[in-house]
Amino acid sequence: MTVFLWGVLPYAAFVLLVTGLIWRHRYDRFGWTTRSSQVYESKLLNIASPVFHYGILFVLVGHLVGLFVPESWTDAVGVSEHAYHLLSLYGGTAAGVLAVAGILILIYRRRTNAPVFRATTANDKVMYVFLLGAIVLGMVAKLAHSSGTGYDYRHTIAPWSRGLFTLQPKTELMVGVPVLYQVHAVIGMALIALVPYTRLVHMFSAPVQYLVRPYVVYRSRDPRQLGPRPDRRGWERAGS
Repeated sequence: MTVFLWGVLPYAAFVLLVTGLIWRHRYDRFGWTTRSSQVYESKLLNIASPVFHYGILFVLVGHLVGLFVPESWTDAVGVSEHAYHLLSLYGGTAAGVLAVAGILILIYRRRTNAPVFRATTANDKVMYVFLLGAIVLGMVAKLAHSSGTGYDYRHTIAPWSRGLFTLQPKTELMVGVPVLYQVHAVIGMALIALVPYTRLVHMFSAPVQYLVRPYVVYRSRDPRQLGPRPDRRGWERAGS
């Protein structure tokens, strides 16, 4: 079971993620969307959506830092173990609360608005269960082991996570990990496997190009302003 959970399941989740993305892009390109229900209700959505997205973004950044930044790096920049623990505890809890609040408002919106509820699929309900479960269990695990210096996952879970990318997962490190952290990790892997088959797939098509796109330029009626323009991407001449 140890080998299956920490040596097989992570790669199975990754394979399902990659193959699901390829299948979805090839055969369900028009379904690659958030299936926005803003046309039915926008007041609550305008509150819940930013709250959830900012919260989940901070949660993801916290996981990336916690799992893939070795302790030697934080020690090198002068961050003590106690300071790191406090930052992880309070920062992670705040991010989790923000994400959970956004999800709960979204669920309330879907349940109380008839058109939005009718547009909710069984697939959406499964996604909400796994997403909410992963975040809440992570917060509970962190708070349950927060006394003193807290549980130092950088000596167990973090090396195991990094070992997955070198194809050398140290499964033995996960044997003594608290059960709450283990369940959180399993649900997280299941959520990764579900991403391509739910509306969460839209995270892989986030419009980051808007950060570097040129301004919208309107054609001028003044002949003096119709001179040649530099040949830069996004600024090509339109023709006549």
